[in-house]
Amino acid sequence: MAQRPARRERDAAFKGMKAMTRLTRDDVIKAVGEVDDVTIAEIIGTGASADELAEAQAWIVNDDPLLNDGKPLPSGRVRELIDILAELEPSEDEDEEAGAVVGDV
Repeated sequence: MAQRPARRERDAAFKGMKAMTRLTRDDVIKAVGEVDDVTIAEIIGTGASADELAEAQAWIVNDDPLLNDGKPLPSGRVRELIDILAELEPSEDEDEEAGAVVGDV
């Protein structure tokens, strides 16, 4: 039985595309390290792919090269991932080392 023209076009369009697979717990841990289960669930819950997670991490690390290359600001799942990953980054207050405590002598 011959394929209908519409089906052949669809099949041809999908042939060049690689399948977007959702992230697994192991994928997330490999990418971001050991994090709590809630954060892992949030990341997986975005429905993002490993490529989208890698792109979000690239934006977190340094957005200047991406902007200089003319990439549009992230949106959709990548933006969601950036928001989640940004919460994992230590804040500037946490980076400051506590000074010596001066007590009464």
